[in-house]
Amino acid sequence: MLAQAVEHLIRNIVDFPDDVSVKSHENNRGELLRVRVNPEDIGRVIGRSGRTANAIRTIIQALADHKVRVDIMDV
Repeated sequence: MLAQAVEHLIRNIVDFPDDVSVKSHENNRGELLRVRVNPEDIGRVIGRSGRTANAIRTIIQALADHKVRVDIMDV
């Protein structure tokens, strides 16, 4: 559910929504969501001073009932 929420949020702010993919991994520190976007969209997803990325992380952490990390990477 969290991976789908992240994907939905990010697809709506990028220019290349077909290049967005979210993979979920469990590790000893909690759940890790790896987000891959087109290199041209990385600035849009991170935002000025990381504000957009922090907002996405805050929303996902509010939806989760456990520790979740969101890592944003380019393709």
